[in-house]
Amino acid sequence: MTVRERFPDRDIVENGIVTYYRWLAGLAVLFIALERAWPRLPNQRLFRPGWLSDAIYIVFNSRFAGVLAGYVAVLWLQRLDAIFARGTLASWPWWAQFFTLLISIDFAKWSIHNLLHRTPWLWEFHKVHHSIVDMDWMGDWRFHWGEILVYNTLLYAPTALLGVRGEVALAVGVFDTLIGHFAHANLRWRIGWLKYIINSPEMHLWHHNHPDCGPINRNFALTLSIWDWIFGTAYLPGHAPARLGFEGVERYPKQLPGQWWAPFSALAGRMSTVRYTNRKG
Repeated sequence: MTVRERFPDRDIVENGIVTYYRWLAGLAVLFIALERAWPRLPNQRLFRPGWLSDAIYIVFNSRFAGVLAGYVAVLWLQRLDAIFARGTLASWPWWAQFFTLLISIDFAKWSIHNLLHRTPWLWEFHKVHHSIVDMDWMGDWRFHWGEILVYNTLLYAPTALLGVRGEVALAVGVFDTLIGHFAHANLRWRIGWLKYIINSPEMHLWHHNHPDCGPINRNFALTLSIWDWIFGTAYLPGHAPARLGFEGVERYPKQLPGQWWAPFSALAGRMSTVRYTNRKG
């Protein structure tokens, strides 16, 4: 049996990936133009420090880490999909599938994001994203590949098992990317009452604020901000933080591959400290 016979949905998945890349290119052009037209920080350059590493993150995280997990979930779990979900959400109207998938998966993302901040070893991987000190749309892609695999491994399988049509999953993916780019963009826009529904630059800056500027572990929203307002983690004063990052960000690696190695180095240091403490005790 050939690979194509064994995985009849292969062409659908590959066509969806190609379409998604086209959307990525279009969104990149859009946000470059928007940031030039309405910048929050007019003096921030297009090619600001770290832009080359972030460009590598875009290519690697979209093409390799995410797509690999997507193939595992969509192709290898299609039999489970047939058992548990075939004929459920796929039979619903397009709009019902879209909003069900968007809301359910976004709450799962919000929960995982919260966990990344509150679990010390996961925080070491998430620190890579919070090493951003010059916020723009490219920063949306600065994630350690280990974190990407955690997210996608946990999220792609439920997506496949829900049984939504491929074009619906693609639409949700594009919408999530649009809002993610918007929330990280160097834009001075405020969105009024919509801030209670979707993530935005004014809100997400206070997720990335340095501890010197205000409370931390707030505004965990990725796409929908409703979870932060519901669960009391929203924080939105009337001004932007003066500084972004975390305690010690000035000593954190500024480029790749140092940022990829940093979590493992930190975890090795933690383990050495624990072993030393145990021996001393």
